[in-house]
Amino acid sequence: MEILKLIDLKVRFSTEYGIVRAADTVNLEIGKNETLGLIGETGCGKTVLGLSILRLLPENTTVEGKILYQGVDLLTLGEDEMRQIRGKEIATIFQNPLTSMNPALTIGTQISEPFVLHQGFKKKDAMQKVIEMLKQVRMPSPSERVKSYPHELSGGMRQRAMIAMGLACTPPLIIADEPTKGLDVTIQAQVVELIKELTTKSGTSMLLITHDLGVAAELCDNIAVMYSGEIVEYANIKEFFKNPGHPYTQGFLDSLPSRGLKPMNGMSPSLIDLPEGCKFYPRCPSAMDICKSNRPEMVEIAKRHLVRCFLYV
Repeated sequence: MEILKLIDLKVRFSTEYGIVRAADTVNLEIGKNETLGLIGETGCGKTVLGLSILRLLPENTTVEGKILYQGVDLLTLGEDEMRQIRGKEIATIFQNPLTSMNPALTIGTQISEPFVLHQGFKKKDAMQKVIEMLKQVRMPSPSERVKSYPHELSGGMRQRAMIAMGLACTPPLIIADEPTKGLDVTIQAQVVELIKELTTKSGTSMLLITHDLGVAAELCDNIAVMYSGEIVEYANIKEFFKNPGHPYTQGFLDSLPSRGLKPMNGMSPSLIDLPEGCKFYPRCPSAMDICKSNRPEMVEIAKRHLVRCFLYV
């Protein structure tokens, strides 16, 4: 059984410039003990999709569809019920700990909050649990680091603190939004290995939001490719790299140094002014007349390998 299932999810923002269609009829599911990678260019709607699951979007947002967590539609829950979900059932590892963490509180205080709020620990006992968590994420001198403020830590240390906070209550599902962004290559490799080890040990499912295909290859079981607010391809990680089906995915992979650094033509369209038919049509080297005015549906081109493209109809 899947732990998370998105059904026809639409997320729109009302702005003075028009309606931003950040997620357009998204259907996805994550199974237990599975890591699903959500990849795509900056601005395609990946982070918005992650925030919509936890209902952390601004007031000018309209959300339609269903977000089923273990069979319960999160969109039907009250705010008090969602507070019990956040951190305890679904946790988040944000992409920039320096801006995501409170600069006025020590990391010990911040990491201890889930233990106090969700598990009823007293502050002293919660701090002891924080030290244990920091040991798990291999934080140097954890007993001393609990007294440190975020700005006093290196980038790698802050990210370890964020991972400790996310895993504090051993949540069944983690949403990791660019967890290695801004880290140097050596620290990035350590953080990736750490996330892999801890999620495997705890049996935690994960939605990994990233544009780093190296990180995705290391951590993910399956991949969903997002372009201009919609999913255009879904595949097993090995199938994804071996037989990419959508022209956008092929261009995305061809832009890697290992595949020749071939840039894609054009730019992603504005989420306010999207093409009428296939959203990739203006940039697609295989575009046909039908693509200009008709939106393609997802087509299964191999076992559990889905592509949104008229080339396979």
